[in-house]
Amino acid sequence: MTSEHPCQCAQVSEEELYPRLEEMIEQHKGKPTELIMALHKAQNLFGYLPKKAQEIISERLNVPISTVCGVISFYSFFSTVPKGRHSIKVCLGTACYVRGGQQTLEKVEKELNTKVGGTTDDRRFSVDVVRCIGACGLAPAMLVDNDVYGRVKSTKIMEILNKYE
Repeated sequence: MTSEHPCQCAQVSEEELYPRLEEMIEQHKGKPTELIMALHKAQNLFGYLPKKAQEIISERLNVPISTVCGVISFYSFFSTVPKGRHSIKVCLGTACYVRGGQQTLEKVEKELNTKVGGTTDDRRFSVDVVRCIGACGLAPAMLVDNDVYGRVKSTKIMEILNKYE
């Protein structure tokens, strides 16, 4: 396990991760890709890019905070909100939508008490919508991490999600 990936078995507070961030930034100072690499490593460390981490990166790399925020908002793989250990993507493409994709999404949101773009309080799941996962014949479909679930019935959603303890 690398120092940029905190152990999942031990709960480490966010405050305890900032010294690690400082060490990683030092490794990238003066390199052409320093900002993107620092942001990438910070996101791996925290699971997202908290405001304080953005400010530290801005200060240590001598890059305006506006540039840091611009890079974060430009690249879709950066996130300023915590993400769950497991990613749920409910398909709302045409086939899935007409076969109950919206009801699937509503059930997921209700069961997990979060909305699209949100993360459960325990950071177990993040919920998003996609327009197609290429499983139109299995509509309505959803992804949990890289696992495709087809012909999803709202009564089976918690059975599916309980596999991801």
